Amino acid sequence: MPNMRFQALTAVLNREIPEIKLPSSKISDYFGANVFDKQKMKEFLSKDAYTVIADSIDNGVPIPRDMAEQVASSMKSWAMSKGATHYTHWFQPLTGTTAEKHDAFFEPTADGGAIERFSGDALAQQEPDASSFPSGGIRNTFEARGYTAWDPSSPAFIIGRTLCIPTVFVSYTGEALDYKVPLLKALSALDKAAVDVCHYFDKSIEKVNASLGIEQEYFLVDTALFNARPDLSLTGRTLFGHMSAKNQQLEDHYFGSIPGRAYAFMQDMETEALQLGIPLKTRHNEVAPSQFECAPVYEEINLAIDHNQLLMDIMDRVAQRHHFKVLLHEKPYAGINGSGKHNNWSLITNTGKNLLSPGKTPKNNLMFLTFFVNTIKAVHDHADLLRASIASVNNDHRLGANEAPPAIISIFLGSQLSELLDEIDTSRLSKKIKEENSLWQGIPKIPQILKDNTDRNRTSPFAFTGNKFELRAVGSSANSASPMTVLNLIMADQLKKFKMDVDKLLKKGEKKDVALMTILKRYIKESRSIRFEGNGYSEEWEKEAETRGLANIKTTPKALDAFISEKAEILFAETGVFTKREAHARHEILLDSFYKKLQIEARVIGELVMNIIIPAAIAYQTKLVENVRGLKDIGMDATTYAAQMDIINQIAGHVNFIKTNVEEMINERKKANKIEDIRQRAIDYDEKVKSYFQPIRYQVDKLEQLVDDSLWPLPKFRELLFIQ
Repeated sequence: MPNMRFQALTAVLNREIPEIKLPSSKISDYFGANVFDKQKMKEFLSKDAYTVIADSIDNGVPIPRDMAEQVASSMKSWAMSKGATHYTHWFQPLTGTTAEKHDAFFEPTADGGAIERFSGDALAQQEPDASSFPSGGIRNTFEARGYTAWDPSSPAFIIGRTLCIPTVFVSYTGEALDYKVPLLKALSALDKAAVDVCHYFDKSIEKVNASLGIEQEYFLVDTALFNARPDLSLTGRTLFGHMSAKNQQLEDHYFGSIPGRAYAFMQDMETEALQLGIPLKTRHNEVAPSQFECAPVYEEINLAIDHNQLLMDIMDRVAQRHHFKVLLHEKPYAGINGSGKHNNWSLITNTGKNLLSPGKTPKNNLMFLTFFVNTIKAVHDHADLLRASIASVNNDHRLGANEAPPAIISIFLGSQLSELLDEIDTSRLSKKIKEENSLWQGIPKIPQILKDNTDRNRTSPFAFTGNKFELRAVGSSANSASPMTVLNLIMADQLKKFKMDVDKLLKKGEKKDVALMTILKRYIKESRSIRFEGNGYSEEWEKEAETRGLANIKTTPKALDAFISEKAEILFAETGVFTKREAHARHEILLDSFYKKLQIEARVIGELVMNIIIPAAIAYQTKLVENVRGLKDIGMDATTYAAQMDIINQIAGHVNFIKTNVEEMINERKKANKIEDIRQRAIDYDEKVKSYFQPIRYQVDKLEQLVDDSLWPLPKFRELLFIQ
């Protein structure tokens, strides 16, 4: 292993930066080249078929099976013209990654020949073996049947020589086994509820789409160094490692000049992504060394999430060509910033209006306030569910670590909007409302400068940033469908309640604007506790949040309880997003994933310390012992080898501590494995098994500082972070 470390360093130092040849000097020339988008559909489909599929994409109208045949034939013709030989239903099971099974267009004929065939049935539905995907008890292992079904709202694309068709994934009995089905249900519920509320202001609005822009953070590390770290390759993070003397304290990496190899990777990755229709716009260095970010422009939320899942796959594949490994773990290195996936969410009408953007007239400002305040109320009422949606074993390392939002869900609005809501809360409603006048006595209309007048609060998990809300607590490796399903369904539920409350006042003869503002005023008062403008990292905020009644659930197993609460069950039933069976299944799947990842980390810790770390320490200790013996043999005074003896004793102390604690950790792991209740098993792994990780790491990191550098077997942080 020591040789592997130095072989890796030699390999890194001899890397050459490849020349990246772009398809064209203009991105617009190749953007979407490998996507069966509307432009390609117009070229390959009949006029009638194009009209039908466009209606399905825009309005969710089902596609007749005869039209599916036409679409399949045209899709195959386009794909084969691009060199495709296979097709796959591309879906997002509850493993957290994407899945695919490739089938050839090729089919043999009775006369011994062959043809290329792709039917409407093959396009619309497939039957992959579902037995090995997580189901949370929805089906038994021997019940393998599951179905993937085409999602026309997300266009097909080509990777390599395979046509990829985005699909949903459901069980034989119809329960969702993926992230996409609940998301689509939540978006449908939101659309209906938002349109109903929009009609108070504009009857011409027929559809409301949730819009999403996902900022993806990641680390790069050379593959040779990655492969020389078994902890990185098996768990996605370094389980040991003393922090480099220089890390991020000089703040010189953020927005700095992009290193040459990283820049070449970015160009190559972006070219593939852009050809697949992913509208990447931004690239830059992030705060930590070897940490970067890429971000697209906003898209319809279902497509944005598909694109982010696809992007993570592209990043990983392209990185291999550049001898890099992309680290998407939320905390690959202790002591420096981890990585997140900021979700920028807004609501856009079919008329092009952003419902979270202040307007120029009192009427438009009232419309903005309606959706703005209802968002705050939705998050206030369901903060526990939103917290559960971003919970994972990886994200537990990041949340509240003075680099990311805390586990306390709060909302940052900026001083101007916060003051405005306070004024509305305390002001008297004017019953004599005119279009050109203020709705509230003493409160002017919202100035347009608000679009750029909300400062960013990096410590807030949910912040308003001018014309959108930014959910900053999502982990970098997560599928954004989980938090976005929750956010959109709680918003749909809240808007339904808002309409009911307003309609009650209208039936009593209240004027519409007075009714709207009366309910908004009430919501502002009821949701005041969730609003916080200060430092979310501070201990003072934890204490204040407790007095406000805000939950601070720091670990995943307990945070996930929100998915199966009575309140959540009612919410899921009313919105139709999850059945009770589906919600409990997801709860079980997430707990299962949580404890298994900790189980893997515990096993890796045990293997590394016993097979690699301790032998290296003893080897150095033996060299010191031989040195001391030699000095004694030639009659040197004890003071001559006092330093060596001190190090020998220190190594012995660290090794004994590590061995003892690893053995105790293994015993705790064995006990936890016997617990039948999966929630309690996850809690025991979190509170008992995991409690050994940091003490063992501390002792290993002390050994790293003591042992001869030429004998230390694992690449060090200074090498992982700075050698490219």
